[in-house]
Amino acid sequence: MSTLTAPGPPGPATDGRESPRTGRGSATRWIRRIPLHLLVALGAIAMVYPVVWMAASSLKPDSEIFSGSASLLPEVFRWENYAEGWNGLREPFETFYLNSFIISAFAVVGNLLTCSMAAYAFARLRFRMRAIWFAVMLGTIMLPYHATLIPQYTLFYELGWVNSFLPLTVPKFLATDAFFIFLFVQFIRGIPKELDQAAQIDGAGPLRIYTTIIFPLLRPALVTGAIFTIIWTYNDFFSQLIYISDTALYTVPLALRMFLDTTGESAWGPMLAMSTLSLLPLVLMFVLFQRQIVEGISTTGLKG
Repeated sequence: MSTLTAPGPPGPATDGRESPRTGRGSATRWIRRIPLHLLVALGAIAMVYPVVWMAASSLKPDSEIFSGSASLLPEVFRWENYAEGWNGLREPFETFYLNSFIISAFAVVGNLLTCSMAAYAFARLRFRMRAIWFAVMLGTIMLPYHATLIPQYTLFYELGWVNSFLPLTVPKFLATDAFFIFLFVQFIRGIPKELDQAAQIDGAGPLRIYTTIIFPLLRPALVTGAIFTIIWTYNDFFSQLIYISDTALYTVPLALRMFLDTTGESAWGPMLAMSTLSLLPLVLMFVLFQRQIVEGISTTGLKG
């Protein structure tokens, strides 16, 4: 027995053709988005232009870099800037790359290991005054670095660590970066506690739960923490300027400063050439791990 149904209101065409009303709506939305797209494009150009100017100026002679010419293309390509920049200082530039990579590697290992352990304690373990200690830890994020600079320098000087990598690497193994602790706490809070309870039934303690359950599941947040640590350590100039005075221990930011002389002639072309090369590791890392960066930020509650 067949049933009769009342015809419904007319819907959009289903034969593959767009109805005139829907077509006008799409066109209107597209037109309204044009100013937004233009604004975003202008912002992107403003952000990228300094980098393009730097890369183009690295191939110009010093006399042409600040000549006021509006053209980005050099009149004569001066590839010698790269050779002079690489071998023009007291040490070859690969020495400064190696020093930066060593400091960044130790900073990554220290931050990921100790900050994740501290985050596990705040997120899972029960101990007295936990909320107060967590608030104090968060308060250190707002503490200016310059406020602790003199006490830290005095301590490291008394320990005999000045003019070495120790002041730049050892604190990373003491869970001193509150930002990463907070990052990992947010991620651990999203891991089901039933996993911990199941492990406890099997006789696992806090250390075993951390090493066998929490740490492996932290992988997206660990990747994000590693990438941010590399970027911030590789680009750091002030701390390395304070604690390192030997040219053989200089990092890339300190080496770039050596091309500029406030009392004599500065080598702008070689400096811009090495500045361009110094961007390549960070750009390559972002291209390779951009999916993990977005995934880590979105899963740790730091997205806007």
